[in-house]
Amino acid sequence: MTASETPSIPAGAAPLETIAKALKGYRILAWATGIWLIALTYEMIVKYVLRVEDLPGWMDLIAPIHGWVYFIYLLCTANLAVKVRWPIGKTIGILLAGTVPLVGIIVEHFQTKKLKAQFGL
Repeated sequence: MTASETPSIPAGAAPLETIAKALKGYRILAWATGIWLIALTYEMIVKYVLRVEDLPGWMDLIAPIHGWVYFIYLLCTANLAVKVRWPIGKTIGILLAGTVPLVGIIVEHFQTKKLKAQFGL
């Protein structure tokens, strides 16, 4: 491994095992948030654009479930950000990525790839 290939681990970063656990939680919640957000978007389109009147009762549960899943995503992402020492701007950007359908999942893919290379996970 040459000097240019050496991973640059920020000063004060958590141990690799801790980062790996935080990354796993982030990945799971990024996907869960993305899937629930897609379901919520579908519900909003059916309800407000297509104006379907008789929606199944379970559709009223999508918004609160997505809200709680997103809240846990925020916690897991903040946990990872602290452990890998992301700057605040990047952290906020990644937190907001979970508010746009599919963007959170795409960001998760690229951040996971980058973190695995950076920390040798």
